[in-house]
Amino acid sequence: MKKLFLGLALTAGTLAFAQETQPVNTVSTTSPLKTDVQPIRFGIKAGGNSAYLSQQSFGINSQKLGFHAGAFVNIPISKQFSFQPEVLYNQMGARDVAYSTESTVGSTTIKTKGQDKLTMNYISVPLMVQMRPMDKFYIEAGPEFSYFIDGKTKGESTVSSTTGGITTTKTESYSEDLNKDNINKFNFGLGLGLGYDITSNIGINARYVNSLTKIDKSRPAAENNNRVFQLGVNYKF
Repeated sequence: MKKLFLGLALTAGTLAFAQETQPVNTVSTTSPLKTDVQPIRFGIKAGGNSAYLSQQSFGINSQKLGFHAGAFVNIPISKQFSFQPEVLYNQMGARDVAYSTESTVGSTTIKTKGQDKLTMNYISVPLMVQMRPMDKFYIEAGPEFSYFIDGKTKGESTVSSTTGGITTTKTESYSEDLNKDNINKFNFGLGLGLGYDITSNIGINARYVNSLTKIDKSRPAAENNNRVFQLGVNYKF
């Protein structure tokens, strides 16, 4: 009987010791990578856009200035990688010098210049994967899905007449809404960018998005895609 009680005591002691030491073993086998993962953070962002169309050469005369603004959530995957979906109000489009002429009649020189501006408003959902080679610096890439809301074309023509060194200028303008039936509602693009965290809450970001979906249904895709450079600031809560 004494041997039985002694055996039960030894067994109970062994089980108790095993239960006490099990949490220590569990902690020691946890991947050290998970202890470095930052928490999920929400944020807002806004900035300027410089947009043009694929048929145009990149330059000052082809850039349509606009803006983007919205919210995002940054989801860390590991210490160096994170996933960042965003929802943005996003302006794209283009600016184009449609024509420029000059003629002389007697002592009067007449210069005519016309310019069109295309503004297209989208709700965009970029899905960016970010990689951090350094703590505060990251590069990013991923797809962007956009839905067309509305847009318009604004035109402006300027006629300058110079006679005897005196110049008079007359400007006429017009504005016309885009026909939504001619525009593809969905726009798909690929984004590539980089960013820097100034503080733990404030950062700056630059991104280029190359759209692969044509804008006007009746025109070839090769000359009819959105291109946009974005530069902005973001704030994480």
